[in-house]
Amino acid sequence: MKKIIFAGTGSGSGKTTISTAIMRVFTDRGKKVAPFKTGPDFIDPKFHAIASRSKSWNLDTALNDIDTVKYLFQKNSKDCDIAIIEGVMGLYDGCGFDQKGSTAELSLILKAPVVLIVDAKAISESICAVILGFKLYNPEVNIKGVILNNIHDKNYYNSLKELIIIKTGIQCLGYFPINQFSKLNERHLGLIPVEEQINIEEYFKKISGIAAETIDMDLLEKIAEDNRQVIEDINLKFPENIGKNLRIGIARDKAFNFYYEDNLSLMKETGIDLVEFSPMEDKKLPDGINGLYIGGGFPEIFTRELSENKLMLVDIYNKLENSMPCYAECGGLMYLTKCIKDMAGNSYNTVGFFNVNCIMTTKLQRFGYVDVEYEGITTRAHEFHYSELEFEKENNFVFKYNIKKIKDNDQQWNCGLLRKNVLAAYPHVHFYSNFIFFIKIVELFRRNLL
Repeated sequence: MKKIIFAGTGSGSGKTTISTAIMRVFTDRGKKVAPFKTGPDFIDPKFHAIASRSKSWNLDTALNDIDTVKYLFQKNSKDCDIAIIEGVMGLYDGCGFDQKGSTAELSLILKAPVVLIVDAKAISESICAVILGFKLYNPEVNIKGVILNNIHDKNYYNSLKELIIIKTGIQCLGYFPINQFSKLNERHLGLIPVEEQINIEEYFKKISGIAAETIDMDLLEKIAEDNRQVIEDINLKFPENIGKNLRIGIARDKAFNFYYEDNLSLMKETGIDLVEFSPMEDKKLPDGINGLYIGGGFPEIFTRELSENKLMLVDIYNKLENSMPCYAECGGLMYLTKCIKDMAGNSYNTVGFFNVNCIMTTKLQRFGYVDVEYEGITTRAHEFHYSELEFEKENNFVFKYNIKKIKDNDQQWNCGLLRKNVLAAYPHVHFYSNFIFFIKIVELFRRNLL
């Protein structure tokens, strides 16, 4: 399997634009691309999926152990021509100061060559010091080339290329020009998701056309080929057929679309039938379902549409009151509260199953990896939200999660609201982090079958 990692010197260096452009070029050339994203990001993989016309998968060494990461990489790149992995933040940035969860750590686990994307705007010879610093910081990380971003013309690139080769010994594979079209809009959780982008195919057509002209794709593929190192086969045993006869409704639309593809794949592999529905547009839940899975997303952006779809709100509320099981994360939790209040003070009614309000704030309330203790087991998860819960005088739920911030166990709090057969919380859980947690969620779904 040819494999290559695109890393950056930091966030905003151009990783997503350049890696997705390259995915599309290879795809248009008839290659079967296996796209991956380092870390817990939900948004970038959806750009990968459109660029490569294939599902994209997360590889997170902070959420999953080494064997699991190897297994998921092998499983999801099987029968593909080339695996393209987009890094997270800067090459060596992780969830602490030991490179845990970093792109560098992943490159060592997968034995994959790294191409470093460097922003060349407003810099000249100093760029060699930057590149050399990344090369020497951890010599075990196999940096095989660089791509320069924000280059104003080809002649300037050629000058930098010659200098970089002489001063650092690292190959220049090409560049990406300053191009306003290549910049995607962002908001508080990162890039605006593909579901809300206009003319996304036109965007990929343009950036892949640029990449095909300015990046040496043959040399890039040769690096992926020449640096092939086999990682040992890993076989994980996971519970089979525990989801048999379960038909679960999964919320999928512009408001709710934050799901790990491996979570959905695992659910299907264990026998669960997933049925998509839209809380924004559908008027009722799908017929014949046994439970609900409501993931994260941007309900705060679509509060008006969600609150105006009263038939759906009532149907969900009644089903949950009548003991339909539901597992909800982050945006799903927000949707199940009484209302979402925006930063202007406007309040929008939501399902109202939990006797709490959701308040949007101007700053991050929680961000980072956490350990979640639930019914005697612990699983790793990730939180990232700008909202907080406003509790009423009388709660109609109990807290089931005890949460600790990793690297700082002094930060502890409760979450995991449980009422009847509904469990909702802010943390996003990767089911491969602890299969026992996944089994408990399946057992929650099965309560409606007993």
